[in-house]
Amino acid sequence: MLLEAYRGMSPSQKLRRVHELTRAARQLALARLREEHPQAGPRELALRLAALRFDPETMVRAFGWDPGEQGG
Repeated sequence: MLLEAYRGMSPSQKLRRVHELTRAARQLALARLREEHPQAGPRELALRLAALRFDPETMVRAFGWDPGEQGG
């Protein structure tokens, strides 16, 4: 049923749905990070969120932040 519903959507509807699902996943990840790191400020939370997507080398190169050293 779900696949059939997606097949019936226009490309813009599909894109909107992907955006909604991505936003929901981000909010869930941030909620988990806030729970695990209640002392973390906005910058640290943003870095920890990025570290869920990128490898440690990219985090160090792009942001100067090593998840391994920060308990990431």
